[in-house]
Amino acid sequence: MRRDAHTLWGALSAAVLFTAALTAKSVADFTRTGPAIRAQIEAHYFGYAVYAVGRLAAAALVIAAVLAILGAAVKEAALPGGRRPWLSGFVAGAAGIAIGTGVAFAWALVHEPSTLVASWLYDVGHLVRWWFWIPKGVLGPLLAASVALAGTCAVVWAGRSVGWRPTMALAALIAAGVAVVLLVHSARAGVAASAGSIAREGRPNILIIASDTLRADRLGIAGYARNLTPTIDGLARRGTWLAETYVPIARTAPSITTILTGAWPRRHGVTTNFIRDEQRILPVRALPEVLRAAGYRTAAVGDWAASDLGKIAFGFDVLRVAPDQWNIKYLLRQGPKDLRLFLALFTHNSLGRMLLPEIYYLAGRPLTRDVGRMARRLIDELRAEGQPFFLFTFIATTHAPFGTEYPYYTMFSGPDYKGRSKFCMTEVFSPEAIAKRQAQGREAFDVQQIVDLYDAGVRRFDDEVRAILEHLEDRGLIDNTIVVVLSDHGTDLFERGTWGQGNTVIGEDPSNRIPLVIAGPGVPTRTVRATVRSVDIAPTIVELAGIEPGVLGADGQSLAAYLDGRDKGDRAAYMATGAWLARVAGMADDHVRVPPLIELLEIPDQESGTIALSEKARAMIEAARDRAVRWGRWKLVRIPAVGGPRYALYDRVRPEDGDQAERHPEVAQCLRRALDLWVADPAAAPMALECKGEA
Repeated sequence: MRRDAHTLWGALSAAVLFTAALTAKSVADFTRTGPAIRAQIEAHYFGYAVYAVGRLAAAALVIAAVLAILGAAVKEAALPGGRRPWLSGFVAGAAGIAIGTGVAFAWALVHEPSTLVASWLYDVGHLVRWWFWIPKGVLGPLLAASVALAGTCAVVWAGRSVGWRPTMALAALIAAGVAVVLLVHSARAGVAASAGSIAREGRPNILIIASDTLRADRLGIAGYARNLTPTIDGLARRGTWLAETYVPIARTAPSITTILTGAWPRRHGVTTNFIRDEQRILPVRALPEVLRAAGYRTAAVGDWAASDLGKIAFGFDVLRVAPDQWNIKYLLRQGPKDLRLFLALFTHNSLGRMLLPEIYYLAGRPLTRDVGRMARRLIDELRAEGQPFFLFTFIATTHAPFGTEYPYYTMFSGPDYKGRSKFCMTEVFSPEAIAKRQAQGREAFDVQQIVDLYDAGVRRFDDEVRAILEHLEDRGLIDNTIVVVLSDHGTDLFERGTWGQGNTVIGEDPSNRIPLVIAGPGVPTRTVRATVRSVDIAPTIVELAGIEPGVLGADGQSLAAYLDGRDKGDRAAYMATGAWLARVAGMADDHVRVPPLIELLEIPDQESGTIALSEKARAMIEAARDRAVRWGRWKLVRIPAVGGPRYALYDRVRPEDGDQAERHPEVAQCLRRALDLWVADPAAAPMALECKGEA
């Protein structure tokens, strides 16, 4: 027994030394996620930063200790004995850490490489070269064999050291615990399936499935050449596809809040992603609150992109989303890159989500498979409660840096591509880096590869939509569930020389136009090509649920008349640019300027740690926004210039003709009156226009 204790202490010593070296290097190369807030504010969080790094170091020590003990177990099971047990334990422990980390690293590099890139402190080209060295076909069996071998050796070593009876008793206890968890989960699913198979009268279930930054033009039904969305296209063909749907601000928090309230951003108060604590309580009613009052159970599930669903008080009963991504304490808890990288290899699982949510929900790392699985479980849980449910599922599958799992990221670019953007866009994992990259022209990017990665994300999202819809069908819920597929906004993919969302409203609308498909009971098969708005979505869902739309108090109006064909006219879709991280490529020299967003951020409440904009900064951003109104074929743009606002009218039918204001003055004046009203008071802006000219 004494010899085994020395071996064990040797292995643990290797774990301690490894963790100390990893922590020391991480601190020496200190990095952190999120914006670089002013130093005088960061100084208040030095103690918290020490705590955060210590917490991650403790987690790393636990993982390293497990790997080291398994390494020692393999050594003792294969080659028991030896004259220097502590040294042999140390060497075996170090080997266990190296091999375990190497296998986990290789698995992540093949299956989830964006996880590595998000925390990679070195040349991304190294990852690309190593990717080609890894034998893809044997990686899975190698990982399974390694786990089985290490586990078996641990049992053998424990049996020899403390006796077979206590070892087998402990193994049986662990196996019994796993079995109980599986049985409880199966029983719960079985109850849910049974309840769901009973036809119900009354209100339908409502399911929204959304992907952050999904462009409307990527749907196959919209004419995109690649077959990216067979599931969504099929849903559109048996329901209603609203082909021309626009959001007022192409940023996540403002857009999601508009979708869930039916109110314009300046009325609900969420006009940027950086809101203050008091802005979390909305001055308007939200869809989950209204549905809950009507007897619905309401829930939201999502990854890092869905954090606003939990940050803002929408009224969900159940929330399974990331913590607030714009919080200095949360960002500090994510720690420096090397520590974060090591932990990310072992925490992409349910245990990691519970114990280290900051690492699990790391920004830039879509959790499509996990969110889809959680959504399906939530469907079962909600349905088992016997009430109609409203579930909002929101995933970052198509959000920059456009990373997906294997084999999706090779689906269109091909496995032989060897550039730096093989797995995702690079150098875009902080606001400062994004600002720098958005100021660069398209010549600084491998544009086709980035488009290929984006399209792979669209296909990945469609496959997850299929899995969720199949689950509804298996549970007998498909005929009593209204399914809505949409996004918060789209994105520019270098059409105007740069990328990103919400940076401009000039020209076509890859950022402000979103896909919108509605299918389910009471929804006819129809294609709607009239201009509609995301501000109309919440009133529509309320009416489809059999509730009087007026109870929402929305600025938008229900689209029910479009669904049944009673209305075919265009609505006035108002929109504005987001808060710029920095001056973007192509901005006019006389454009009203605003300091870079990073310089405008502050932490009003040091206790809460929320990163927000001051009232002065918000006013500056409002004054500098480009604004536009789209009405059918026409779009009027308002650019805030130093000498006063400048207007331009664009014709969607003839975009090559440029500004059409002089050729169609009546249309320009009509749209200008409407847009100026929206700028002055969004609630006063007209929805229906009677401009002279073809819409």
